[in-house]
Amino acid sequence: MRELRSSAFWRAVLAEFLGSLLYALLGLGASLRWAPGPPSVVGSALAFGLAQTTLVQALGHVSGGHVNPAITLAFLMASQLSLPRALGYLLAQVLGMLAGAGVLYGVTPGPVRGTLGLSALHPGVGPGQGTVVELLLTAQFVLCVFASFDDRQDGRPAMAAVPVGFSLALGHLFGVR
Repeated sequence: MRELRSSAFWRAVLAEFLGSLLYALLGLGASLRWAPGPPSVVGSALAFGLAQTTLVQALGHVSGGHVNPAITLAFLMASQLSLPRALGYLLAQVLGMLAGAGVLYGVTPGPVRGTLGLSALHPGVGPGQGTVVELLLTAQFVLCVFASFDDRQDGRPAMAAVPVGFSLALGHLFGVR
């Protein structure tokens, strides 16, 4: 409980809130149909990947730049994050994403807004298949995050945000269709 009294803990929670807000705002905003025609899967994937890269780079030194509840849960399960910190991050991430979606809703014209980037399963894909694809893509993303931030790597830790963003974009390119 000592952790809850530290200013570093609350800075990290605030960073996760801000990061999640910006991630939802930027990623979903790029997923909207601003022009007639089908939405651009590549544009959406790049927007989410670049947002993740930017936010990991900008906030990583404060909170680890999780921005994603799956990453927070994975770090908790790997004993890389305390339970109070994980709960703080998860709450901040959910509230941040809701706030980001709310800001996007408020600044987007009604005809463009549509479903606000909400995706649905392809008509030929069942719920079980969709769940398996989502689990595999999340596993790929989590493995990339763990590998990118592994202290045993000889690489450059400052560049860890780049493969994380590419990994997320790759998952979107495969999974969105």
